Amino acid sequence: MQERMFTVTQNRPIARDVYELCLKGDTGAISGPGQFVNVKLDGFFLRRPISVCNVQGDELTLIYKVVGEGTRAMQGIQAGTLNLLTGLGNGYDVSRSGDAPLLIGGGVGVPPLYLLARRLCEKGVRVQTILGFNSRQDVFYEDAFRELGDVTVTTADGSYGRKGFVTDVLSEKEYSYFYTCGPLPMLRAVYNMSRGEGEFSFEERMGCGFGACMGCSCRTITGTKRICKDGPVLRKEEILWEG
Repeated sequence: MQERMFTVTQNRPIARDVYELCLKGDTGAISGPGQFVNVKLDGFFLRRPISVCNVQGDELTLIYKVVGEGTRAMQGIQAGTLNLLTGLGNGYDVSRSGDAPLLIGGGVGVPPLYLLARRLCEKGVRVQTILGFNSRQDVFYEDAFRELGDVTVTTADGSYGRKGFVTDVLSEKEYSYFYTCGPLPMLRAVYNMSRGEGEFSFEERMGCGFGACMGCSCRTITGTKRICKDGPVLRKEEILWEG
C-alpha cells in the first residue's frame, strides 16, 4: 500500500450517473487487475474505495457511480490533485485463466474486468465477456471490451442488447475459467449457475480499506476474511453464502 498524490486530467460522464476519472501519478503499487484505491475527499472522514479500471504507465483510470454524498462530491472534481491509497486488495489471478476465460460483469462491477481483459490479452488469450446493465442508459465500455474479444451485453429492461440477465447468457457459454464482479444478487446467481472454477470480486462497504477495522468481514471455508485486505477477490470454492 502506498499513499500518493495524483493529478486529475479528466472527469467525465460515460453513462447514467457513471463517471470516468482519469489521473496521473505513481501507479507503482498497483500490481494487477481487481485491486482498488481509496480516495480521500475534502470534508469526508472516510475514504472512498474505487476499483482500478485501467493503468498504463503513470495513467490511472477509475470509474465510479454517483450513489451518495462522497461520489457526488467526486462528480464535481475537474482539476487539481487527489490523495489516494493505492495497491489495495489481492486482485484476480490471471495464471488460472486457461485458454478460454469468461468475464462476467454487472453495472459498476464492470470496470475491474477491463484491466483483467487487457492482461489476459497480453498473455495471448482471447477473452469473452458478458456485461449486464439495467437499461441502455447504463451501458458503458462496450466498445473498449470489443477491442479485446467477444462481448454480449444484456439489459434487464431489454432496451439494448439481449433482454435479461448475465446468467441467461452464462448458461450458453463454454469456458475454461471465469472471473466476475458485480452486485451481490448477481454474484450469487453466477455462483449457482457457473460450471467449474472461477473468481468473484465482492463489492462491499469499507471503513479503513486495509484490514484494520474488520468492517467488511465475510465467512469462508477457512474462516473469516476481510474483503478489503484478503479480497476483494475470492475463489468460488472458498465462498460461504449467508442465509
